[in-house]
Amino acid sequence: MAPVARPTRIHPAAREMLANIGKPEPSPFRPDPFQQEASKAILTTDVLVSAPTGSGKTWIALQAAREYLKHGARVWYATPLKALSNAKHQEFGVEFGAENVGILTGDRKENPDAPVIVGTTEILRNQLYDAMHSGERLPVDLVILDEAHYLGDPDRGVVWEEVLIYLPDRVRILLLSATISNAEQVAAWLSHIRRAACRVVLDEVRPVPLYVLFRSTTGELTPFFKGDRLFHTVAGYARAEKQSRKFGERVAPDVNGIVSTLREFQLLPAIVFLKSRADCDKALRELQLSPLAADDGAFQDAIEAETQNYPELLTQRQLGRLIQCRAGSHHAGQLPAWRLFVERMMALGHLEVIFSTSTVAAGVNFPARTVVIVQSDRFDGATFVDMTATDLHQMTGRAGRRGMDKAGFTLIVPGKFMNLELVAELLRSPPEPLESRIMVNFSMALNLLLSHDPAGIKELMGLSFAAFHENPREARKVHQRLQKEFQRHLAVLQELDYVDEKGTPADDGRWAAQLRLDHPLLIAELIRRGTFVDLEPQELAGLMAPFVLDKEREVLMSKALWDETRPLWKKWRRMLRELKPRAQYLYSKGFSVPSVMFWPAAAAYLWGQGVEWTELTRHVRADEGDLAMLLLRTADHVRQLLSLEREKPLLAQTARATLPLLLRLPLV
Repeated sequence: MAPVARPTRIHPAAREMLANIGKPEPSPFRPDPFQQEASKAILTTDVLVSAPTGSGKTWIALQAAREYLKHGARVWYATPLKALSNAKHQEFGVEFGAENVGILTGDRKENPDAPVIVGTTEILRNQLYDAMHSGERLPVDLVILDEAHYLGDPDRGVVWEEVLIYLPDRVRILLLSATISNAEQVAAWLSHIRRAACRVVLDEVRPVPLYVLFRSTTGELTPFFKGDRLFHTVAGYARAEKQSRKFGERVAPDVNGIVSTLREFQLLPAIVFLKSRADCDKALRELQLSPLAADDGAFQDAIEAETQNYPELLTQRQLGRLIQCRAGSHHAGQLPAWRLFVERMMALGHLEVIFSTSTVAAGVNFPARTVVIVQSDRFDGATFVDMTATDLHQMTGRAGRRGMDKAGFTLIVPGKFMNLELVAELLRSPPEPLESRIMVNFSMALNLLLSHDPAGIKELMGLSFAAFHENPREARKVHQRLQKEFQRHLAVLQELDYVDEKGTPADDGRWAAQLRLDHPLLIAELIRRGTFVDLEPQELAGLMAPFVLDKEREVLMSKALWDETRPLWKKWRRMLRELKPRAQYLYSKGFSVPSVMFWPAAAAYLWGQGVEWTELTRHVRADEGDLAMLLLRTADHVRQLLSLEREKPLLAQTARATLPLLLRLPLV
């Protein structure tokens, strides 16, 4: 039995906000005006929809797909995440029949000739490369780009921009997003490069109103704002924060106190965004038991149903806490299957609280009544930086469940890493405008050279969002910069004999273009030198794995792991020797070169040999989620080698034998 918490003091103004808590009366569905406008417009023109999270953008997509299918047209639904693609594949299968819906991601290729295809944006981009090269018509009439704000993503925005540039004018485009503040500018750019109008459909009204509350370190609940200003209690904390930032005397948030307050005022279920993976796990460990009955039959039935295909989840070390506390920890350091399980338990209404890192806010699929913010910074992959308005909008967008809540709530909590004035500014601000993330890379250059001459590619660069300015002088500058960057890549490809002096790909350039990887030239050079010849499948997995890391990170390995991977060590060392001259050459030309570390090779090699997951995680001291991502991305890279069936049949054969060794439980 959890200890009885003392009642929370509450300001009358906050109590007025809480009066809006409740479940709305059921009512028949009627599409909102913006939904009707968008679904009608997409029949004759491109459409960009910007509307709050939970406002019903998927209804627009389904309605558009339904209308196009009526006329025998074909639809491609692109998402940024494999997990989201899987969810949409299931949803569209229910709507249109499983036989009419296919899926294409790095992990799945099912029913690829179906009239509706759901997949990742990278796969769509690759299909566009192939269509441009072959000169064949891309078999699609409507492309729906979900989470279209990924156009501004620093790492993956280039793929979205490429798709929008390469799509034929005859193909209609429907873009859906919750956070595009410069939608008119994006639409104007699309109208310019596609020579057709792009209709902007905006809706700024949240389907569930949002109220912002503040919980003091003493447990008092007050409004966060009074009009446009901070509530007087919050303003006092903001002044104190300035002093504590000088002297480092700020208090860590009291997780049990926060959850107790949320429970007392019926503000559960909640998502509590915390600073790090370790903080999420620690909060779950320290959380008091939930007063909900742990032996609830529906809860147990749901656990049994959700783990039927993944029985190994029943041995997950956090399952006991999830059951006892009705809570979960959710972050990228966990197995994808476990994160999905936590999301499902929350969506089904069996969890009261989830502790999650802010870095996964854009990808979570578990709306809650309340979102709790305890810090004003986030991890950007390298260091902690101040949140942006877009970051905060993504997080608060999860508050309030349509059809289940009359109101959603954001609870701001002062603490060690909180800047209240910054949060107030971000809450009052629209999301930051999307910026172009276009950049030239070797994979792009090789693939475009298959269908364009250098002059044609330079013209394509002029179509980028980066080059779209009302100021012609600025547009010329950006265009010239991109042309110069392409020329720099072209010169290297010519020097290495992948492309001739006219810019036409040689035989090696043609097959290397199929390596749509982060470091295609390095892999291509190893193939050229025969490094991958006569490898066993687990050895191929091991030698490919070091090239999939997106950042350098050392991981400790047990002595037993070193002993068991000694045969691979010799081949890895040989690979480094063969790679060194080419890596030095690229570095001398100003290109980044990855650190080719041994631990990823060792981990993939052992996994490919059939080592059990528990054994692998005992020897490789990496978070389960990071290790899973390494192996899944290695499989994606190995899969690229299948496209070399004609030119490198033995390598493709080894790659085909490698994939099932990598793609096994608990990864798939």
